[in-house]
Amino acid sequence: MIIHVDMDAFYASVEERDNPELVGQPVVVGGSPESRGVVAAANYVAREYGIHSAMPMSTAIKHCATAIRIPVRMDRYHEVSRQLRTIFNSYTPLVEPLALDEAFLDVSGCEALFGSAEVIAVEIKNRIRAELQLVASVGVAPNKFLAKLASDLEKPDGFVLVSTDNVQEFLDPLPVSRIWGVGKVTGAAFERLGLHTIGQLREIDSQQLEQRFGKMGQHVLALAHGIDDRPVVPDRAAKSISNETTFPRDICDAEILRSWLMDLTEQVAGRLRRSNLYARTVQLKIRYEDFQTYTRRVTLDDPTDVTRQIWDAAQSLLDNRLPERPIQVRLLGVGVSGLLEARPRQAGLFEDDHEQQGRRLDAATDMIKERFGSDAVRRGLTGHDQSSGNGSNE
Repeated sequence: MIIHVDMDAFYASVEERDNPELVGQPVVVGGSPESRGVVAAANYVAREYGIHSAMPMSTAIKHCATAIRIPVRMDRYHEVSRQLRTIFNSYTPLVEPLALDEAFLDVSGCEALFGSAEVIAVEIKNRIRAELQLVASVGVAPNKFLAKLASDLEKPDGFVLVSTDNVQEFLDPLPVSRIWGVGKVTGAAFERLGLHTIGQLREIDSQQLEQRFGKMGQHVLALAHGIDDRPVVPDRAAKSISNETTFPRDICDAEILRSWLMDLTEQVAGRLRRSNLYARTVQLKIRYEDFQTYTRRVTLDDPTDVTRQIWDAAQSLLDNRLPERPIQVRLLGVGVSGLLEARPRQAGLFEDDHEQQGRRLDAATDMIKERFGSDAVRRGLTGHDQSSGNGSNE
């Protein structure tokens, strides 16, 4: 069985926990409206005003003039995320993080030690509340698709169990839009066919679906039957590490898109260092409002775990490798692959000044945070750095 843990309004909840005076107030975490900042997270009070993540902060303030804006404290959220990972790892080594605030856990081999998957999930949820004073929504199901879907159904503070014998009972009443990959365009196409629920979709002829939607039709139909064979893969066993986000509203502003790219890059680089891995290839994934999806990658001359080098590569791909078209972005992702547990050359002997500076900065930052806490030092990345140009495009 698979458990999906998804923290509720994570950034905003951490800020409320650290400053109880914020509880009950509309809280938004993100950049300044004067500098075209974007909402990284909004608590549930702010969401009642129509505020959501990826919204320009200036728009959020228009929705709610009394909203309390808190700057992003990424180091703090990383620290809490590490505490979450400690809880997860106490039950199973098979933990696959999707972001700082969510992860899959495969507990199939741990039930003899800790009890059923349901019991383990309840314990994890209770420990997060007791030890971290935070709230998580949890889904338990036979596979990743079902577990993630379950964790999202009763937010906030949700708990949904899908057993192996009630998969279709669980899925059939849900709207087709709940299936991964079904957005406005595909959803509208299903609507025109009279397919509103997953149960209705499941009854359609597979050949008809494939003729209309190609491989996407096969993918959707498999999920409609609750079929998802993907394993839970920990970072150290992964062939690649990636983070991506699907925006609740299309992003139409280049600077807002860049700020999200920076956040995703920092998360990926942090996961590399925590796993003692180095990456040789950096990949950008972008999906537009019409579901046209592009992936672009660059292979670095030397593998790295340096945040600045991964950022330079990702930014260059965003600026120079995409087709000319209006910015209406539905999904953005950053990934790394070609992972190595050791560098093929001795660090420090042949590095240029740029790489040495980045590595020293990472080392110093990690050391200070380890000794004095995550708030002792913060690293900033400018969105207008030039691409490093230290790799060859593929």
